[in-house]
Amino acid sequence: MAVHEIIDFLKYKADTGYLAGMQRYGIDNTNAIGVRLPELRKLAKTIKKDHQLALDLWDTGLHEARLLASLIDDPAQVTEEQIDNRTKDFYSWDLCDQVCGNLFDRTPFALSKALDFSAHEAEFIKRAGFVLMAEHAVHNKKVGNELFIALMPIIEREAWDNRNFVKKAVNWALRQIGKRNEVLKVIAIQTAQNILKQDHKAAKWIASNALAELTIR
Repeated sequence: MAVHEIIDFLKYKADTGYLAGMQRYGIDNTNAIGVRLPELRKLAKTIKKDHQLALDLWDTGLHEARLLASLIDDPAQVTEEQIDNRTKDFYSWDLCDQVCGNLFDRTPFALSKALDFSAHEAEFIKRAGFVLMAEHAVHNKKVGNELFIALMPIIEREAWDNRNFVKKAVNWALRQIGKRNEVLKVIAIQTAQNILKQDHKAAKWIASNALAELTIR
């Protein structure tokens, strides 16, 4: 399919009610037309992997086209430069999360970029760092505990950030790492207890929320 054909199809699938409702979930719909994610996933299965088409779709600036691009791009062809450029375009949590989970986490640069982004000043780039940590904990079953243990000091270090989309991602990373196995659960609980001692509102929320989930018997 050509880009213009895809855009025409997306406009056909657009739902004005869903478009209006996106804002209730904190999604910036300025550049959106209102296509639900399941529809995008079905379309992606039809298109299959196409790196150049993904690049072209991203360049349209359309929210749904960018989500679709994350689903059809080929991780093997994604470069560090592309990751850096894409994260600069993030303006909404769903775009950040989908691109990181569908694409960036499946590249060889996932962890190095997670470390780079974790201290970034921009809210959605910093969120991307912790989303990558969370997604890595979910998707990469064969990775050893040592990698995730090394992420705990970074999670603890950045727990002060009270920006909504950052603190939720820090919390997400902590919980997902802790849920991998019993060894990491013990370390995640200890990290949460350390965070709880910080004199920051965000830290107390991150820690309390994580402990509530990780200490369930």
